[in-house]
Amino acid sequence: GRWPHLAQPRQVADGAVLEIDMATRRNLEMTRTLSGDRAGSLLSSIDRTITGAGGRLLSAWLSAPLTNVAEINARLDAVQYFCGDASLRDRVREQLSASADIERALSRTSLGRGGPRDLAAIRDGLKVASKLQTLLQEQEPSKSAAAIIEAAKQLCEHATLIEWLDRALASDLPLLTRDGGFIAQGYAPELDELITLRDESRKLIAGLQAKYCEATGVPSLKIRHNNVLGYYIEVTPSHADKVPLGEGSPFIHRQTLVSAMRFSTVELGELAGRISRAADQALVLEQELFQGLVSEVTGRDKEIALAARSLACLDVFAALADLAAENQYARPGIDASLSFEILGGRHPVVEKALSDTSASAFVPNDCDLAAANRLWLLTGPNMAGKSTFLRQNALIVILAQMGSFVPAEAAHIGVVDRVFSRVGAADDLARGRSTFMVEMVETATILNQATDRSLVILDEIGRGTATFDGLSIAWAALEHIHEVNNCRALFATHYHELTALASRLSALRCHTMLVKEWPDDVVFLHEFG
Repeated sequence: GRWPHLAQPRQVADGAVLEIDMATRRNLEMTRTLSGDRAGSLLSSIDRTITGAGGRLLSAWLSAPLTNVAEINARLDAVQYFCGDASLRDRVREQLSASADIERALSRTSLGRGGPRDLAAIRDGLKVASKLQTLLQEQEPSKSAAAIIEAAKQLCEHATLIEWLDRALASDLPLLTRDGGFIAQGYAPELDELITLRDESRKLIAGLQAKYCEATGVPSLKIRHNNVLGYYIEVTPSHADKVPLGEGSPFIHRQTLVSAMRFSTVELGELAGRISRAADQALVLEQELFQGLVSEVTGRDKEIALAARSLACLDVFAALADLAAENQYARPGIDASLSFEILGGRHPVVEKALSDTSASAFVPNDCDLAAANRLWLLTGPNMAGKSTFLRQNALIVILAQMGSFVPAEAAHIGVVDRVFSRVGAADDLARGRSTFMVEMVETATILNQATDRSLVILDEIGRGTATFDGLSIAWAALEHIHEVNNCRALFATHYHELTALASRLSALRCHTMLVKEWPDDVVFLHEFG
């Protein structure tokens, strides 16, 4: 059997990607919201890609951010290159909009399930690749944009294959090969002869119809075709007696219907046979020619797949640059330290929702989790913005390590190895777990797995049980994070008693969400004090 084009398996080194467990992915609504929709997720908020392959690559990068500082910065360099040249970015995106999905077309073709339109998609995608290669090489990207230079190189030269497919494929293509009519005129003389014979015979049919109209004196006589009878002569019942039958007559009765009488002749039968043979031979020959084209394509599948991957990379870099330019995202500083400093950080999804509804502007907040104050304890009323603040800092890390600019005035992030988020809980009754049980399992996972390089976000630990039990659990979790995990953490709570720990835990800092009271109202400022 046939195999699809598969890239060589590559071993991903332990710790090469930012680890994010399923609970955290769900809590942070990375690719789907809690209700299961794509709209409203982080992915849908940042996705400016133009091609299908670009969209899939963006999703893959978001799902597995990097931890290697050099690799992250190489991606950021590429995004910055497109950020700094809006005209080039627009031209690249304009070219990409004409690109077909080479990856999918190549997969189907390699499996023997491709049709003529898949070959055309590969051809058109490679044409775009060729134009983009020329465009980027003319620009001579600076050495800093190594990822762009590499992508341009991998777009490869496919002029011969493009020219071949251009000559071979007709302009209007059917979906399936079995329909025929997809090989261009002039590509195969033998095929052209068979098609001419078939089409000329069809003209002879029209001549035969005129001849029978005259012979019978029935101007409405028609020669028709269906898949059961093949070609036949048809007249209305009122004219049926004008068609002579019997000895010496060329007409043979075939079928009587309420609305028509149908006849045949030996002459029509012979002509129909010629048409059928020519059409069948043409179709067989077309299938052979198609297989020849498929072999040409599959023989170069590695180079074509490389070009497809490079187009997707360019799409993602240009899309992330477009996002950054339009929404005033900043390039994050990424290094191997344990810093975590965000100035004017914003929540990418909430900010987009606010701008879409032209409601009030998003209120940015700073966050500094340097070693001396790596554990923040946040208090404040419901609706004050604690959960938004918690999530936005986790999302900024994920975006930064994916290779994207971030929604902030500035950001300096020492690479994070794992992100843990425990924000709100629902029953998982299918597995026999109550809200409290879900919360405890997720909290235990965090306390057992977080390292000094991790970022931990905890919201309302211990809410699902009795007050003092919950307070004890939150108290113990806070002490464990400070003393054992030593990680950067944001811990939101309603237990104000926890602020007493500030005197005992050296790296713990207390912050509260600011609220103003008006005569009859409470105003949430969405800011920290």
